[in-house]
Amino acid sequence: MKGRNQSTICYTSVTIPEMLVNLLTREKTISFSSCAAQMYFLISLGGTECCLLILMAYDRYVAICRPLVYTAIMNKGVCMQLVGIAWLNSRLVTLMHVTWVFNLPFCPSNEIDHFLCDAPPVLELVCGNTYMIEIEALTSTVLFVVIPFALILWSYICILITILKMPSAEGRHKTFSTCSSHLTVVVLLFSMAGLTYFQPKSSSSPTTIFSVFYTVITPLLNPLIYSLRNKEVQEALRQALSKCVAFARIMEM
Repeated sequence: MKGRNQSTICYTSVTIPEMLVNLLTREKTISFSSCAAQMYFLISLGGTECCLLILMAYDRYVAICRPLVYTAIMNKGVCMQLVGIAWLNSRLVTLMHVTWVFNLPFCPSNEIDHFLCDAPPVLELVCGNTYMIEIEALTSTVLFVVIPFALILWSYICILITILKMPSAEGRHKTFSTCSSHLTVVVLLFSMAGLTYFQPKSSSSPTTIFSVFYTVITPLLNPLIYSLRNKEVQEALRQALSKCVAFARIMEM
């Protein structure tokens, strides 16, 4: 969980500062090297985020489905190795992808129809055949989006089967509540990433809106989503909502 928090902080640091600068200034420019660096960190940290969500799902699977051997399987050494593999794999795959993209011939037009240097808008500036790089990008998307989501889905199917076998309704509710925050983040992140990277070129859907969700809004919502299990946070939220309702009623009068 701590490693994922660090990844989320770095992830938002790649997109939000540059986006704020572009919103507050008239000259919305970025250098060639900065664009390459932004794409590298955006994709690599996004891939790490997806891999860490798999590890969190696996951690919950072991805790719920195999509780007697949890401490033996998910010890500190194993967790550090798994996190290290997640970080290393995403860095290496992204380095190959970004190096390939920025060695392609670009057209004279250097205007990106996006608020960040992501792979789809940058590839639109390439002059020449982009078939092979698009195949590689699709493979990377499958590796970091489709496969992680499938593994997380499988782990939650196993968890659901185990929960349904529990005799106590209170036990089922308590066990499910430990997974609800993680499941919410998974649905938000993977749905927005899928809508962004699996749209055909001919689609006129606003991919920028989906990108805002998975690069900005979802990471910012993570602390709130994970803290909703805290009773003090729940009580504070309940009081805030009550005040808002009371204020709305006063305004209506």
